[in-house]
Amino acid sequence: MGSDRSGVTGRFTWPVRRRTPPGPEGTAEDIAVQDLAEREAAEQRLPPPEPEPMIVPPRFNLAAFRLAALGLALVLALGLALVKLFVGGPPSVADLREQAGVESWSELPIGVKDDQPGTALRNSSGQWTGFDVDIAYMVAEDLGFRRSEVKFYAIESEDRPRMQATTPKGARVPVKLVIASFSINAERKAAPGVRFSAPYLYTEQSVLTLRKDKHPVVSTMADLAGERVCSISSSTSVDAPKKENAVVVPRNRISQCIGDLRAGRVDAVTTDAAILAGYKAQSRDEFDHWDVGYPANETWGINVGDNPALQKLVDLTLYRSYTDPKDTRWEEAYDRNFQSEVNANKGAPIAVAEQPRVVRPDIREQPWEDVFGE
Repeated sequence: MGSDRSGVTGRFTWPVRRRTPPGPEGTAEDIAVQDLAEREAAEQRLPPPEPEPMIVPPRFNLAAFRLAALGLALVLALGLALVKLFVGGPPSVADLREQAGVESWSELPIGVKDDQPGTALRNSSGQWTGFDVDIAYMVAEDLGFRRSEVKFYAIESEDRPRMQATTPKGARVPVKLVIASFSINAERKAAPGVRFSAPYLYTEQSVLTLRKDKHPVVSTMADLAGERVCSISSSTSVDAPKKENAVVVPRNRISQCIGDLRAGRVDAVTTDAAILAGYKAQSRDEFDHWDVGYPANETWGINVGDNPALQKLVDLTLYRSYTDPKDTRWEEAYDRNFQSEVNANKGAPIAVAEQPRVVRPDIREQPWEDVFGE
């Protein structure tokens, strides 16, 4: 396809001018001047370049600064709160278990009485029963021990402060807990190696004699003046008959006192009502159980020895048992061992049928825990 010399061709939008060849009509200088003029004309037709933008310095944003400062303050406050939650304040359950040494125990040895029906008794086949035994299982469960890992050992009254019990073969063995009708008083609390839990039972002192056809009615401790009265030598029960001028016969075990009563070597036995009620229920036609008008001031506690962390863990179990309506282990233990003896004792005292109030132990509760059962 052809094109005329003056017109437009193809993709160009302006006319194409041809150079004048050298010769008579134009020299080399004329051609150079012509090229320069053509370039200047082309440049004039192009649009001018865009101006470079001005760089404006950033403006200080006070509102954004305040918001960032507030965020930083909140982060620091949260960090301090977490430090206090996980590090500061009272110990957690995990801390107490570590301090008490519980995690290192493969079994839990507990000292209990073995000759008190209804309270703690080991029968001829080696089976343990009684209120103290049930309380021991309750504490052991919360410490993380199975029943098969709880080891009971008989303990004498004078050995309760020393935390020393005996095996069936008579060997001495240390125990971690003493749950053995151990009454709390100021003298015992001051003794070395004794650290009581919160109370777990209220009872009172009473008197046991042979049936009334063999012994007259006993209304007060004064009725035993001049008579031979047996009690455990290291118990709190020996003081009352002494004050009433009775002849006190001390024994190491309450079962020895019962043996003396049956044999006529003593006229009466006195100790905590919860203990004597078991003998009356076991042999209801043999004994009379007398209320001598003492208030319920015998308060039983658990001795943990020189282990304050273990004391708090035991108190936690007792607190949960007291406050948590779904925790009925204490009530079941009472009904099984003491309430079942009421009819046999015919109105004589046994123990208060309500768990003693427990003060909330000072233990840190993590957000994901339900430590207190509240």
